Amino acid sequence: MNDGGNPDSSARRQSEPIIVGGTPGGIGSGAARSAGVIVGGGAPVVVQSMTNTDTADVASTVRQVADLARAGSELVRITVDRDEAAAAVPHIRDRLRAQGIDVPLVGDFHYIGHKLLAEHPACAEALDKYRINPGNVGFKEKKDRQFSAIIEIAARYGKAVRIGVNWGSLDQTLLTRLMDENAKLPAPRNARAVMHEAIVQSALMSAARAEELGLGANRIVVSAKVSAVQDLVAVNKLLASRCRYALHLGLTEAGMGSKGIVASSAAMGILLQQGIGDTIRFSLTPEPGGDRSLEVRAAQELLQTMGLRTFMPVVAACPGCGRTTSTVFQELARDIETMIRTEMPTWKGRYPGVETLNLAVMGCIVNGPGESKHADLGISLPGTGEHPAAPVFIDGAKAMTLRGGNIAGEFKAIVEEYIERRFGSGAATYRRGAITARTPETVAE
Repeated sequence: MNDGGNPDSSARRQSEPIIVGGTPGGIGSGAARSAGVIVGGGAPVVVQSMTNTDTADVASTVRQVADLARAGSELVRITVDRDEAAAAVPHIRDRLRAQGIDVPLVGDFHYIGHKLLAEHPACAEALDKYRINPGNVGFKEKKDRQFSAIIEIAARYGKAVRIGVNWGSLDQTLLTRLMDENAKLPAPRNARAVMHEAIVQSALMSAARAEELGLGANRIVVSAKVSAVQDLVAVNKLLASRCRYALHLGLTEAGMGSKGIVASSAAMGILLQQGIGDTIRFSLTPEPGGDRSLEVRAAQELLQTMGLRTFMPVVAACPGCGRTTSTVFQELARDIETMIRTEMPTWKGRYPGVETLNLAVMGCIVNGPGESKHADLGISLPGTGEHPAAPVFIDGAKAMTLRGGNIAGEFKAIVEEYIERRFGSGAATYRRGAITARTPETVAE
């Protein structure tokens, strides 16, 4: 760890790098080649998500994959559970590429993945990665045969595979054997510890078998998903200490709203701080008809808050108190956040580096000026009983004071002008502290 307490690259667990996806140019002449997404090997932690549409419904699935990709999901998993879904996969990929969206697609297989991949070679080719669960890939004498069939197809097509163990569908034969062995020990471990060991062994034995079948370690991602924070931490610390496979982190059935976000952040934050984890997903239960991309934003915010990645400008805003009975600063903070979220898909291509921008929207003079000076661009709005003036700070220096009934609109215009001058047309000559953006109508002095 560095002196500031944030994870640094030297603290990351060393894992095998995996390239997921990559196309020779997509559809249409002159299309650029996609290099794919690197998972592990010290690459930035990858954010992924999963659709909840019926994959056989091509239009709905394309729409949701596109929405998730635009929100920042770098891998998107789709359910492949029956023939109709498998047949739809190539069409989903082609429609996405026609829209210029080349996010890698991960096929989620349970029970009959071997059959679907064998009978739908176009699906096997179109997917960039397969996810299989050792607990339900097959049972008894069929297990190895069906697992082997999937791995051999993955090796044939050069696809990555996530071997994802879930304690809700853990291999009961393995668990029973370990429980029996534990009971014979002079000092038996508790049942929870035995379950942790069963999860780890299931993952590692399956990964080792995949390598025996010809799938390189640079094609294997491992995950061990549970629904309790301390269990996720314990299991993944064990996994991290016993292999070099890239690790996917995520609480399974994390829950809805703040409960799911807090639980996922707590569990993954502990592991990421210890350098464990190469890709993450917040498995949030959406509100009925809710926005699926919330889980993408939550994962991004965790990584950005921890200093591991930067996705978009940060807006610092005070929580409000008796000094801030006006809702002006709350509304402005919300409007700025909304503007950033809406414009980022365009800004990322137009303004390289804009994701590093720091803004402050403060509600009174107690911390307002100080926080605003620390930000690239900040405003301190008048609190209850304060003089109705809003000083604006640019690059640490007071640049102007806004007054009147359109403070919010004027500040948003200043934000847009600052972004253009620092990250756009004026980037080549930008010097910190040189932007003042003074306008006679708003200067108080």
